[in-house]
Amino acid sequence: MFQLVSKYKPSGDQPKAIEELVKGIKENKKEQVLLGATGTGKTFTIANVIKEVNSPVI
Repeated sequence: MFQLVSKYKPSGDQPKAIEELVKGIKENKKEQVLLGATGTGKTFTIANVIKEVNSPVI
């Protein structure tokens, strides 16, 4: 099991992005895109997706 240790919580658009990406993975979507400018938290968002699906292979 993956554990994400951070003093931060998803905020802004991140919760919705996490939810949609996890849903896409569960629906076996072959490709998904996460857009965002530098410093918007894309890596943190993906870390939360990995935690939710419990797999680094997404």
